[in-house]
Amino acid sequence: MRHQPRFRERGRPVGIPLLGEDGLPIEYLLVGLGWDPLNRRRWYGSLRVAVDLNLAVLLFADDRLTGVVYHEQLTSTDGAVRLLGDNVTGEGPGADEVVTVDLTRLSPAVTTVLPLVTCYTGQTFEQVDNGFCQLVDAASEARIVRYDLPRGPHTGLVVGALDRADPAWQYREIMQPLDASHPVDAIPHVRRYLLAPGDSG
Repeated sequence: MRHQPRFRERGRPVGIPLLGEDGLPIEYLLVGLGWDPLNRRRWYGSLRVAVDLNLAVLLFADDRLTGVVYHEQLTSTDGAVRLLGDNVTGEGPGADEVVTVDLTRLSPAVTTVLPLVTCYTGQTFEQVDNGFCQLVDAASEARIVRYDLPRGPHTGLVVGALDRADPAWQYREIMQPLDASHPVDAIPHVRRYLLAPGDSG
């Protein structure tokens, strides 16, 4: 399903169980981020300006940060989360950055996987063209959710959260703006979006 850009007040979180068409838990996910370079009009034509968005994933054990996967740390210590390269321009079709998440390999201590987006080159999301983020079941290539990146004066966005639950992990929409141009700068601002122990079911 595709979601239009919006922000909303944080209410009680509702998780979507990550189950495949066969009813079995989804084990392997792709988180994709796409955008285009900024076109600035000049009297002699248009000028394409590179926009460097970064896709990052934060790993939490309850409220304790245990790992960050981003352009300076491409793989989590357990090997379960991997960033497949760093696109610094937005050039090219489809997803420009992809993070793979193998839920079966995550450390048992990890309770939340939190994808977020930041703009390293400092442009606000008001200046990001055709930005989107999506979550895909890697085995079936079925799209679980896709969002257009909401425009606005922010430089970062908390997309959602993967929460450990029984019998399957759950996806929880967040879609809240951040003022951060680097994933590490976002860390102090995201703990408010973590569930209390036991809330994920």
